[in-house]
Amino acid sequence: MAEFPNLGKHCSLEGCKQIDFLPFTCESCQQVFCLDHKFPDNHSCSKFGAETPHAEYTGTKAYSCSFTECDSRELMPVVCEKCAKNFCLRHRHQNDHQCEKLEEKKTQNKTAEHVQQILANKKVHEIPKKPRGKKSSKTAAKVALMKMKLHAAGDTKIPEFDRVYFSVVLPGGSVSKGPNKPLFFSKTWSVGRVIDVAADRTSITNTNNTGSPQKLRLFSFDDGSLLPIDQNIDTLLTNETIFNGGTVILERVTDDVTSVNVELYK
Repeated sequence: MAEFPNLGKHCSLEGCKQIDFLPFTCESCQQVFCLDHKFPDNHSCSKFGAETPHAEYTGTKAYSCSFTECDSRELMPVVCEKCAKNFCLRHRHQNDHQCEKLEEKKTQNKTAEHVQQILANKKVHEIPKKPRGKKSSKTAAKVALMKMKLHAAGDTKIPEFDRVYFSVVLPGGSVSKGPNKPLFFSKTWSVGRVIDVAADRTSITNTNNTGSPQKLRLFSFDDGSLLPIDQNIDTLLTNETIFNGGTVILERVTDDVTSVNVELYK
């Protein structure tokens, strides 16, 4: 060893002082240690963690759902146009997150402009009136329902008593254009959720949460009227706007479209 007096260094730990030819320098305290004591825990480093700055997280941000007791997160913000809160895809519709602005109350101090806005909003969300010929549509739906139950697709977790069956006419411009698709959904779902599930089941591109000018919407096959996305299916069934076992039209339209020509889908 006399021939190499400068080769290797002694471990800085008291009680060790072992010479190591490949010593390790601690990044925290800058002292030299042997192989056995190179880690901060092995030499009880007093500097470790004290001066290490916390690096700011630069990864992908996730947006939390504002709905009570929901811990879902989305990579993109999904903001409700009414209450301006962020939600996950499951709770993005007003009915699904029990939106505080869903039923806006009128007050005596409303200006004429505000009154007009309320009336316009009410008109969009009101349930279409029953056209003539509903009796025959209801009868036809009952007959179709018996056949539909044999081969309709849907979430098998939905209880039998809670299921509602529809023959879904696919969008005219869809690559999946063909025979109507028999599907079943939950009566408690909103029209918006039915649209999402129907698009997923039939492999149709859903751009409802993007900036696309056209959105998927659901229409009555009886009169072509728009089914409001915030309306519950059970309510529409009760008012006989649609029928269990009936046919609905899934179409991609702009926001100003409130009805479609049923003859184009026959």
